[in-house]
Amino acid sequence: MSGDDGNRAYGRKPFKRSKAHFTDRITEDARDGWPVEPGRYRLVASRACPWASRAVISRRLLGLEDALSLAIADPIQDDRSWRFTLDPGGRDPVLGIRFLSEAYDRRETGYPGGVSVPAIVDVPSGKLVTNDYQQLTLDLATQWTALHRDGAPDLYPRALRHEIDTVMADVYEDVNNGVYRAGFAADQETYEAACTALFRRLELLSRRLEERRYLVGDTITEADVRLFTTLVRFDAVYHGHFKCNLWKLSESPVLWAYARDLYQTPGFGDTVDFDHIKRHYYQVHTGINPTGIVPLGPDLSGWRTPHHRERLGGRPFGEGTPPGPVPTAEQVPARGRP
Repeated sequence: MSGDDGNRAYGRKPFKRSKAHFTDRITEDARDGWPVEPGRYRLVASRACPWASRAVISRRLLGLEDALSLAIADPIQDDRSWRFTLDPGGRDPVLGIRFLSEAYDRRETGYPGGVSVPAIVDVPSGKLVTNDYQQLTLDLATQWTALHRDGAPDLYPRALRHEIDTVMADVYEDVNNGVYRAGFAADQETYEAACTALFRRLELLSRRLEERRYLVGDTITEADVRLFTTLVRFDAVYHGHFKCNLWKLSESPVLWAYARDLYQTPGFGDTVDFDHIKRHYYQVHTGINPTGIVPLGPDLSGWRTPHHRERLGGRPFGEGTPPGPVPTAEQVPARGRP
């Protein structure tokens, strides 16, 4: 998500998601000049943002906490971009900056596309390395393997990549980005087309998941991470704020059980902050919610209820194991949990 001053324009002009401008990769062979090194980089994320949440979940599942430090931005932006007002003195304690835009500016001036998360910053230089949200998590899964924890899952297994890519492409078009195309639509026709495509795809995904626990294969993969980050926000913000209201996630037996299964899996729900999610969407998108009022609902207690998806079999972490406890400094505050 961008942090520019265009928030008031949402819903008043055609919506088009910007492509990542900084697409350097951090790889084993340092092909772009950025080698995988423990402690060298800092992941800047927002718990409000579904695109950034992918990276937070992947980092935790793979056990990269000690190798790749994490900065959590304030869910409420101002016109200078994502800010570090959650930290003492309003500065990120590692990068020493007040706004993520400072790392962008150190890399390039006059860059297009605004300031977005997730972003990986090179700590020694303070420069942005990448904001390529589509590639970033794939590289964490495939290029950072030497730094993975013992028992880390294979989130992007080579034998299943073609199927994973196909599923993720459909999920991105109609679901991940589809909720935004509906929510930020500037006219009725655009909204109806996006909303119709969204729910059509959700119905297809529901059928796919009726007899299988995960989207591809019998373990959690990148495809599940990417679908989860939209589903977990669905009833809290997309159903009301984005008018994606043909039905709630909690009214879809299969998808609701699937989402609860993942939420209750270590590495997923323990990264979710519903307080950040709701305050960001309702208070930042002033073009479609000018009052900035944040609704009290929905009731979140259902996320903790039994899902019974284990009856379908599957091995959540494959031959691996669940991640350990969340580091104390990274635990979601009580007000953000069901």
